[in-house]
Order: sequence, then C-alpha cells, then structure tokens
Amino acid sequence: MTATRAPALRDPRHDVRPVRVTGPRVARLVAQLSEADDTRRATLTEEFWAETEERGTPLIEELEEEPGHRVVTFLWRGHRATRQVLLAGNRITDRDHYAGSLLERVPGTHIWHLGLRLRADHRGTYRLAADISLKEPPTEPAALQRRLRSLSAHAAPDPLNRSTVPMRWQAVGSSEFALPQAPARPWSGREPGGPTGRVERHRVPTRSLGGERQVWVYLPRAGEGPLPVLLLPDGDMWFDRLGLDATLDALIADGALPPLAVLAPDAVDRDTRWRELGARDPFVGFLADELLPWAARRWPLTDDPGRTVVAGQSLGAMTALYAGYVRPDRFGGVIAQSPSLWWRPGLPTPTDPGTPVYGTPWLAAQFAAARSAPLTVHVDVGLHEGTMVDHSRALYDALVSAGHHVTYDEFNGGHDYVCWHGALADGLVRLLGT
Repeated sequence: MTATRAPALRDPRHDVRPVRVTGPRVARLVAQLSEADDTRRATLTEEFWAETEERGTPLIEELEEEPGHRVVTFLWRGHRATRQVLLAGNRITDRDHYAGSLLERVPGTHIWHLGLRLRADHRGTYRLAADISLKEPPTEPAALQRRLRSLSAHAAPDPLNRSTVPMRWQAVGSSEFALPQAPARPWSGREPGGPTGRVERHRVPTRSLGGERQVWVYLPRAGEGPLPVLLLPDGDMWFDRLGLDATLDALIADGALPPLAVLAPDAVDRDTRWRELGARDPFVGFLADELLPWAARRWPLTDDPGRTVVAGQSLGAMTALYAGYVRPDRFGGVIAQSPSLWWRPGLPTPTDPGTPVYGTPWLAAQFAAARSAPLTVHVDVGLHEGTMVDHSRALYDALVSAGHHVTYDEFNGGHDYVCWHGALADGLVRLLGT
C-alpha cells in the first residue's frame, strides 16, 4: 500500500479565503484623483483604462509583506446607467451573500473595482454582470440578494480579459485567471505542428442505458498495442469544448504518457447526467460490459485492469470511484476529481453539494467496509469547495484503511474545469506515466 498526502498542521482553507482589499494601482489612482481638477481627472481616467487594456484584467499585484499572496483587482468600465456591478467568481463569490462581491465605483469616475487578497497559487474562473435597470438597487438585504441573484444569471466574460474558457451547456464562457504560483501547465500554449492523435465520434449501442450513446474516441498517432485505456465521462465537455486531445498529444510527445486510447461518453443533458452518473450500476455496466468490448473489437486495447483507468469530475468522480469499487476486474486505476460524496442512493432530485453529510460519506463507508482487490486511486479537490474537502479527506482515509494505493491533492481553486484540466493531466501521469 502507498499513500501520499501532505500532513496539515493547520487547515489550508484558512490561508486561501478571499479577503477584500484595495489594490495598489487603484489606491494610487484614487489618491491622484482626489487632488485633480475635471480636466486632469478625465486624463487620469483615460490613462488608467489605456494601461489596463494593454495589461489585461484582472490586475495582479504583489504585496510587499506577503510574498505568498497577491491582490487581484477585477475591473468594469461602466457608464452613467450603471447602478452596480457583480463579480460572479467560481467559489470566491458567496452565493448566499452576493452583496459581498459587488464592485465599488471610484468616486467621480465610471471605474468599478473589487480587489481580493488571494494566495499566489490560485487558478479560477469568473464572470461579471452590470446592473443597468431603471430602478435603484434595494437597500433591504433580502431584496438586494434577490435582485443580485437575478443579475448573476446575466453574468458574462470580462471584456478586458483575453483568456476565456467555455462553460457546460451555456452560450457564453467564463474568464480565466491564474496567479504566478498556480500549478504549471507545460502542455498548454504549444505551437501546432507536432504529432497529433485523432478524435472520432461514434454511436455505441447500449442495453444498459437504452438505445445508443455518442462516445468521443481519442486514438494516438503512433504506438503499438495493446494500448492503455482511459474511460472519461463528459466527453462532450472534454473533447468538444476543452480540447483535451491537444493536452494528450503534448504529454505523449514529451514522453510523460505512453500512447493511450480514451473512450469518453457524452453527458447528453443535465437530466440525463444526473440520472446516470453517481454510483449507478447501469452506467458502470455500460462502461465495463458494453463500451470496452465494443472498442476492443476495433482497436488494439489492453485488457489489463492495471492499465485501464476510469476518471471523472464531480458526479463523474463518483462514477469512477464506484466503477473501481464494483468492477476491479475491469478498472484498476481511478482518478476522482472533486467527487460529489454527498451523493447517496435514494436521492430523488439533484442535490446541492452543500447538503450535509453526517458521519462518513456513503461511498467512503462502502470502501472502508470492503476488502477487494487493491486499486490505484488519485483524488484531488479544490480548497474553495467547502464541505467537499472534508468529504474527500474522509474518502482518502477510507481508501488507505482498505489497503488501496492512494495519492491525494488539494488544489487552490474551485469546482472548476480550469483546475480539473491540469489535475487530470497530472493524475494520468501518476497512474499511467512512463
């Protein structure tokens, strides 16, 4: 048995909590404006926006006495009709208290700003929403919360941020930012021209799920069989929107991964995803007894469970864990990212991840009670994911006590594909790397 988890003398979540501050650049502008006449004020404002457009947003500035943190300043260029501006940040905005994420207006200008002190290894996504309604915002807290909740539905990418990532089942994406000490992603930003695998889409018949299911298949450009295999739910997100194939190409070209095949079923839609993912026997049966044999008839794939990995995120991570639990004969490796361990049999409708779990999470208890063939498992979770961190720590302890080979990471981010993307690459290297 091997287990890797950094000992924590104190909970790192205290260190990553966002703290509202005013960044140095905005503070300097406010001081300059306080002594300026109207002409000088207009000049300073335009100079500020010209500088900001050149640098891009958010502004990321050092703190002299805190080298492990940065001030991150989110900006919005408003106009006379702008009444308030909301930051909708992935797990750095408290959705139960939206007023805490409202930007402030620099007096006498249309510059709106919100500075947050964040640990220097943070990576995440956000959107912004400007309120230009005719009515003044309510002052009563409950009414303001309702107004801002409605406003959040109209949030969009930051027009001054050059890095935008797609969102699941939404027409608009989110803006991405990464602080200087965020985990490196050496596979990103590559110039085209290296060896590339191919991505195909197939309709796979399935009795377990009924009818057919679209599956994305990644096949390496070169490599002798039998190929290692990754099974990955949410293929529509990973291959249609996030370009996981380019990441795999780079990892294989660098020798970090051997040539491998990926089988990635579509999630279809929200209702189907909720109905099928989690610890559900029909979906695991589809992966083990229908999809793998279907693929093995077409390509030279391994039948060694030690070289067959099932991975997933959120509910998909529950699927991956459960697949390893009930079918270790087929899946010897598991990558579980931000697993939805609040899930348990009998939940009638989609449940908020903040749903209380009293005692050990259900699936962690199943692992603790069973003595099955040892799995190789990698678990990671974001420090901004609330109770999911505690659930994941309980899962880690249960897996170790049951004799599985486990590695565990806590990244500084939220429930977010921009964090999962790099962590998935790292997990694959750990489980299948050369």
